[in-house]
Amino acid sequence: MNWPDLFVVPQFFQPRLRETILAELKSLEGSAATVYGRTTSGSIDQNVRRTLRVKPSEETVELVRQRLWSCKEAIEKHFAVTLNECEEPQFLRYREGDFFVAHQDGNTGLLRLDTERRLISTVIFLSRESETPDLDAYCGGSLVFTDLRNSFHMRAGPGTLVAFRSETTHEVTPVTHGERYSIASWYR
Repeated sequence: MNWPDLFVVPQFFQPRLRETILAELKSLEGSAATVYGRTTSGSIDQNVRRTLRVKPSEETVELVRQRLWSCKEAIEKHFAVTLNECEEPQFLRYREGDFFVAHQDGNTGLLRLDTERRLISTVIFLSRESETPDLDAYCGGSLVFTDLRNSFHMRAGPGTLVAFRSETTHEVTPVTHGERYSIASWYR
């Protein structure tokens, strides 16, 4: 088995739809995203996760939810799992200095929280990553998968969906330039 086990859809959002969602997110204020740990309600801990959660229109949320649901069978087949629901997507803005430390999203058996029922995690990339500062791109902010011996930096173009088992350790490295926009969600 190749590590990390990823399911990737390069043009999950076509450019026009991605640009429309991105423009909406850029026009909105955000609030600090929470971290789940020992409580079910989540808390804000900027030593663990520093990013903003943006709340787009209900139409945008529903559109993303439907697109994720339309991909469910292919994801089930890839990971050999049965999925019953998809959580409400989180629309995220990482500014310079923002990050999310190495963590798992669920299915570890370590905590008795609702988030533990997550089987598959997804990230949809909306903005472009660049190795050097560039207009309408961000630097840093890489999605990195790690285990005891390996690390893998996911380089995904705008509009790409990446799915992985929720117990896979991953992080978002600090953004060093620009803003990183993405959508995270989880299948149960």
